[in-house]
Amino acid sequence: MLRRTKIVATLGPATDQTVAGENEYEVLDRIIEAGVDVARVNFSHGAHADHKRRAEAVRNRARAHGRQVGILADLMGPKIRISGFKDGKVMLKPGEAFVLDATLGGIEGDLLDGTRERVGISYKNLPNDVARGDTLLLDDGRIELWVERVEGSEIACVVRVGGELSNKKGINRKGGGLSAGAITDKDRADIKAAAEMKADYLAVSFPRHAGDIHEARELFQQAGGTGGIVAKIERAESLPAIEEIIGASDAVMIARGDLGVEVGDAELPALQKQIISMARSMNKVAITATQMMESMIHSQIPTRAEVFDVANAVLDGTDAVMLSAETAAGKYPDLAVAAMHRVCIGAEKQRLARISDHRINTEFRRIDEAIAMATMYAANHLGAKAIAALTESGSTALWMSRISSGIPIYALTGHVGTRRKVTLYRGVYPVSFDTSSANHAEVNQEAVDELVRRGAVRDGDLVIITKGDLMGVHGGTNAMKIVRVGNMVPPKKDGTDQE
Repeated sequence: MLRRTKIVATLGPATDQTVAGENEYEVLDRIIEAGVDVARVNFSHGAHADHKRRAEAVRNRARAHGRQVGILADLMGPKIRISGFKDGKVMLKPGEAFVLDATLGGIEGDLLDGTRERVGISYKNLPNDVARGDTLLLDDGRIELWVERVEGSEIACVVRVGGELSNKKGINRKGGGLSAGAITDKDRADIKAAAEMKADYLAVSFPRHAGDIHEARELFQQAGGTGGIVAKIERAESLPAIEEIIGASDAVMIARGDLGVEVGDAELPALQKQIISMARSMNKVAITATQMMESMIHSQIPTRAEVFDVANAVLDGTDAVMLSAETAAGKYPDLAVAAMHRVCIGAEKQRLARISDHRINTEFRRIDEAIAMATMYAANHLGAKAIAALTESGSTALWMSRISSGIPIYALTGHVGTRRKVTLYRGVYPVSFDTSSANHAEVNQEAVDELVRRGAVRDGDLVIITKGDLMGVHGGTNAMKIVRVGNMVPPKKDGTDQE
């Protein structure tokens, strides 16, 4: 059974390692073999040279395995953090006073000059964004501070929930409302690096509105980037603008860490379902992220709660599930990917993951979109074994993938960028294929032959082929053909189908 839900795995020191010391790419090979579809490079950590090296290594090793793995470059964004402490960490106790001081920490918040009484912050405008009575949550909500007063550059707080606080932990205001812009100077430099590594997707952190997405896309394209834009939903204030943010993006990531801190963990499950549903209804890709199998940073097996979390995301209709520290810094990166693969396969066996009424009563405005919807309706009701979508941009395959189904969709394309893009689409599998021939009958036969070679279909199976009259033209899909493997009528000498 092919896995339809895609797996995004974050690269890091753990994926750089070798196990036996014989193969430089041993761990990387293992996560590719385990089934990773998209590799994430996280610009919040590491140097550009490291990210470029890892992206090149992934593509080279994927090619060696006969696989296609996409690259997602994830911007840091205006992550608001404390700077750090002279001793590396402090212990805060409930009822104690503690000050967030904008004069400490240096311009980038990189000076570790904090003490038990106060610490610097990376976002120097924070004192202007908070007031007495606000609640500030540090380290993903593990530390809770109540703002007693704001005096100049100092935010004087009382510790409500204490604990150990170490360097560079994040700060959130409960309920949201921080004014930091989504695109920072660091992000601008990182966008250029992402374009240079030919990233297939660029993830924008903490967008507030569609304008942030448009700005990132423009900067990415100016730098030579051609990939899609992913909006990471992390701010409470992004929720009122969620529809326009999704509309401006190619994909949306439900980043449950910061979002959960700002809106409260009890609100997260319903938000996850709503955002996934909205994204799919708008023909966008949905990624579910954060702490999906966090115990596997140290453990060889996931907890039952993590298994249910991943499975529920699959049943919600997410296109992809994501691993962060589990693969970037964990002890068992390949086992984490393998575990996620197993859980996705198990969830996809359920009928709920295979039924859909997506856009059944909607008027279509484009011919290629109508062909995609008609194809899925026919495939689901005819019992077709596979769909061969001859595509230039991947749009037809994307529209098809919005319909829940167990039928694999093969995106046959000669464009490597398109093959990498569809690695994030649920139920879509990239295939290198020359679609430029004007001989339609021969192209049909070659497409079916390719699926036979891959073991996807065999004699007697029904296959649905979609393509355009003018091969090689973007947005030109206007034909659907249903064929039975082994019974295809050979083309006439002029290359047309026999009547």
